[in-house]
Amino acid sequence: MRDPPALPGPTANAPPERHRALLIQPFYRKDPNASFGKHVLTPSLALTSIAAATPPHWRIELWDENLLQGPPPADPIPQVVGISVHLTFARRAYELAAWYRARGARVILGGLHVLSCPDEARPHADALAIGEGVQTWPEILADVERGCLQAEYRGSFTTPHYAQDPAPARHLLPRRSFLTTSSLIATRGCHNRCGFCYLATDGLRVPYQMRSPAQIAAEFAADDQPYGVFTDNNLGSNRAFLHELCAALQPLQKIWSAAVTIDVTDDPASVRAMALAGCTGVFIGFESLHGPNLTAARKKTPAPDDYARRVGILHRHGIQVNGSFVFGFDGDDPDVFERTVRWIERVRLECATFHILTPYPGTPMFRELERQGRILHRDWDRYDTAHVVFAPARMSAERLQQGYEWCYDTLFSLGSIWRRRPTDRGAVPAYLAMSLLYKKANWLWPWLIRHRLVGPAWRPLVELSRRRHLRFRAALAASGPAGARAATVVSAGV
Repeated sequence: MRDPPALPGPTANAPPERHRALLIQPFYRKDPNASFGKHVLTPSLALTSIAAATPPHWRIELWDENLLQGPPPADPIPQVVGISVHLTFARRAYELAAWYRARGARVILGGLHVLSCPDEARPHADALAIGEGVQTWPEILADVERGCLQAEYRGSFTTPHYAQDPAPARHLLPRRSFLTTSSLIATRGCHNRCGFCYLATDGLRVPYQMRSPAQIAAEFAADDQPYGVFTDNNLGSNRAFLHELCAALQPLQKIWSAAVTIDVTDDPASVRAMALAGCTGVFIGFESLHGPNLTAARKKTPAPDDYARRVGILHRHGIQVNGSFVFGFDGDDPDVFERTVRWIERVRLECATFHILTPYPGTPMFRELERQGRILHRDWDRYDTAHVVFAPARMSAERLQQGYEWCYDTLFSLGSIWRRRPTDRGAVPAYLAMSLLYKKANWLWPWLIRHRLVGPAWRPLVELSRRRHLRFRAALAASGPAGARAATVVSAGV
């Protein structure tokens, strides 16, 4: 989980095979403090969406190096290789690009890092795909066929075609390698513009757009998976749309999770609609329990003093909460770590994810810290939210790193897992099974991933959670709009 697979040495390769294309998700080093399981939760929607836009006379393949199946295929060499580039695996992406270019393939680099640092990426590619890739991919392949590949292609996220994009090419995925292949996206963009978020990257304009709820439900139904994960930045950003989507999902009898902001609890009817539609878990970026930190980051959110009450609303509707917390804001002192962990235990968050504040290149935060002389280096491999890359304001870099690691050690301990167990006794067995497999089994995950047993290992737990949630939904529906508390006697989720 630390080092990418070795690339083969020089060989006498045949010429690249025409009309054959390969899309690659490069390897990136895993944080041993976090769960290795999160890397195989769902596949990349970016690559499956681009694959779906491939003309039918091209043969398209996907390869994710993080599935531990070795280096990408090279027999035969594809005519075109598309590589997704994020700053944390930019070095690996460039290594792959050089390897395939040396063997005659035309290499296309795309992704957020290409958009934020095009001059860095340009020497490593035959062409750059900047911005929306679904638009530009067919054009790139057509130009390869005509022998007139351009140096740069730009796709806009502002065009109104988004709702008509083809469904992701999920049939190309190794189904046993993921907890679920039903990674879904119903909306694009976000109404927030937090200064540290990748959506604040210079040149990135992603207006809020929605797809048809019926289309999303049809995709979910067609994938034949009991559990789906919405990858939207904020599925609850538009309340009217959220209700329409939930109405479309409810007949499927499936369960799903999504990222939302905590203000979704402004409207308990929305939370109820999510529960009745199968939502069993939400990922919420609390980021900080210190209000001034959130104000400085331009994050629109309810007051942190009200977070606990709002978490209770989600819990009463059978929805588990995975909270995200960021350390290193200018208002954070060395006490922030223990305060955060104790709060998590007190409100019984089922799961939490920690991050060290990371100024991504091209964002307002990066520019400001660079202006202040606080950027420590530009080793992109360490811009992974698990390493300190800037000088904190109220503690040393070493103390910030130690505190981050202490939070994971403490929250993943058996004692903390037990203290955060659900109040409903019937939900405890599934919660403990999930926690132990997800949080305490980093020794097991490489074996499961390498042998493509992730799906089979998770499937019984997912099905147990789905059946429990169906019973909860029935009780919730029967109890009426005010009956969430009574229905929790059978609440559970993933």
